[in-house]
This record gives sequence, C-alpha cells and structure tokens, in this order.
Amino acid sequence: MKVHIKSAISFLLLATGLIACGSDSKNNDTPSTITPSVTALTFGSDGGTETFTVNAGGEWDAICAESWVKVSKTGTLSTNGSVSVTVDANTARKERTAAITLLSGTSRASVTVTQAAKAAQPVDPTIDVPDGYELVWNDEFNGTELSRTDWTHEVQGPGWVNNELQTYVNGSFDGLPVTEVKGGSLFINCFKHAGNIYSGRIYAHVSEGWCYGIFEARIKLPKGKGTWPAFWMMPVNNDFAANPWPRCGEIDIMEEVGYNPNYTSSSIHCESYNHVMGTQKTAERLTQGAQDDFHVYRLEWTEDYIRTYVDGTLLLSFSNDGKGNVSTWPFTRAFYPILNLAWGGDWGGAQGVDESALPAVMEVDYVRVFQKK
Repeated sequence: MKVHIKSAISFLLLATGLIACGSDSKNNDTPSTITPSVTALTFGSDGGTETFTVNAGGEWDAICAESWVKVSKTGTLSTNGSVSVTVDANTARKERTAAITLLSGTSRASVTVTQAAKAAQPVDPTIDVPDGYELVWNDEFNGTELSRTDWTHEVQGPGWVNNELQTYVNGSFDGLPVTEVKGGSLFINCFKHAGNIYSGRIYAHVSEGWCYGIFEARIKLPKGKGTWPAFWMMPVNNDFAANPWPRCGEIDIMEEVGYNPNYTSSSIHCESYNHVMGTQKTAERLTQGAQDDFHVYRLEWTEDYIRTYVDGTLLLSFSNDGKGNVSTWPFTRAFYPILNLAWGGDWGGAQGVDESALPAVMEVDYVRVFQKK
C-alpha cells in the first residue's frame, strides 16, 4: 500500500512538471513584434542620410547586405529606437534598390531603399555624341588645375613596372609639375631634375570606373627616343594577389614608343593573350603626324567585342568568344582610364634613350566617356 502511495505522488509531481514545462514552451514561441515608422526610403543620386524610428516588443536589430547602404542603430536593447541610413552617391545610370531587414525575436520587417540613377550630364553642343549613347563623364581641361576629384596621381619609384626609368610623383616635384592644366589642355611632363627622371601617371575615377562604353581622348604625342606615352585601362579595385596580371585583364587604347615615331598601337591582355607569352592581341599603324598634332584615340567596348579606332578608322577588333572563360574574356567588370608618359623600360627603352629629348610633353585636349542610354 505504501508503494502505491509513493507511485501516485511521483506521478502527480511528474504531471505538474510537464504542465509547467508546456507553459514555458508556449511563452517562448510567442513572437515579438517590430514596426518601423516607414516602409520605404527614397534617395537622389547624390545620396544622403535619412532616419526612421522602430517600435519593437523586445531587443531588436537592423541589417543591410548592400555596401552602398550604411546602417547606424540606437536603442536596440529597448523596445523603442531609431535607424539612421546613409547612402553613397550613385555613379551609375541605373536606379538601384536595397532592403533593410529589421529583427526582433522571430518577427521580421523590411524597409526598402531606392536610389535614383545618376542624371545625364548636359552635353556641350560641340561634343559629338555617338548614336545610342550619352555622355556620362568628360574632362575638357578648360580650368587652371587638374581635378583631384576626377583624377588620382600614381606615386612610384623607378623600376616599378616594365623596368621603366621615371619616378611618378603626386602632381609635382620640387616645384616642377608633372601634370598641369593650361590653355584648354592637360600637359603630362617628363623631365630630368637633380639626376632623376620624373613624370606623371593619372587615373580617372579609379575607384568606380565604367563597365562598357566608348572611351575617347584627343592627344598629341611626345617626341624623342625613350618616350612611351599611353592611354589605357585597368580593372577597378582589383586584388592583384588573388587576381594577378594578366588574368585581371588590360585594355591598351593607344601606345607609342619614341624610337618608332608616329606608329600607334592598341592591345588587349588577358591570361590567354598577353605579351609575356607572345600571344597578345595587338594592332599597329602609322598615324601620320601623331607627334606634331592631335589625333583622336577611341575604344568601343561592349559585352560582345572590344574595338579601337584612330581618327574614326578601325585599328583593333577583338571579339568575346562567348565561353564565359575569364582567361579569354575578363572584361566583364568596371575599368578605369589611365594616361601616362613613361621613360625607357622594356619597350620604350628597347633601343636606348636619348636624354637630350627631355623635357618631353604629352598633351591631352580632352577625355570623354559615353555609355548606352
């Protein structure tokens, strides 16, 4: 009889415990709530900052996966707080959207962020815009100094690439400019000073660049054996450790070496086609008077092909093989334009250099970028 009483008591205690556990489980499954004061935010192409409030049933958080949207939160440990949203400028011609996800317990809410596309620039009636394209950026060099917003100087010592002899500096050295804007032109100067050679290498919109489009510059080339001027492009934000040259891709719109005056060339470089292997895709032609007058050098780059022109006449044509192979077509991301005047090096100095040609000057009338509407 005592055994039966103990069993009954044990059963009652167990049943009571089960009821209590069932009650706790039900409470844990009850979702919290989270409600933002807005469901959508709209920004202009210049970006900016907006703030909204949050009401939640408990602790909460807010996240966004897009790097161009920055989220700052206050009051996440209480039931009321706010979210400050900062959006970067949109340099593309397309509207973009993102979602900010709000979390509290098992509840979710979303705030949509929409940003307008960058507006088309007013077009100077003297600028010839290709059919189906619009002007998205240009520098006519009509001011008195190079724009530090649009252009970035490379700073490197001799031998940095291609065994070249010059030192690239940030605008000037010892008061002597390697780049200067005057009379409606950009001048890239290469000179000898205190036993060293100095010159300029500049990048346009190095952190954004453009993917596909028409890239054009009107240039008068320098004279002298040892000069190596170039107008070319490299990929934006490339990690050269993970994606080294030439796998990353390179587009040379115009190059010339002073020992072969007025012969201008265009090339593309990638893993399968590059000058190290002797497989680069190159075209060269005499551009009569290239060192005495201006000529227009143009790249037309689409998903299907890369073509270069000199004064409107086709020079190089390279087609996408359509295989989706980065080794033969890495040209699927944004690249930025480069202007530089090198001295000597593997190609520019292949037949020696003549320092009596210094100072040498590369003069640029304009640089323009067009993209399809």
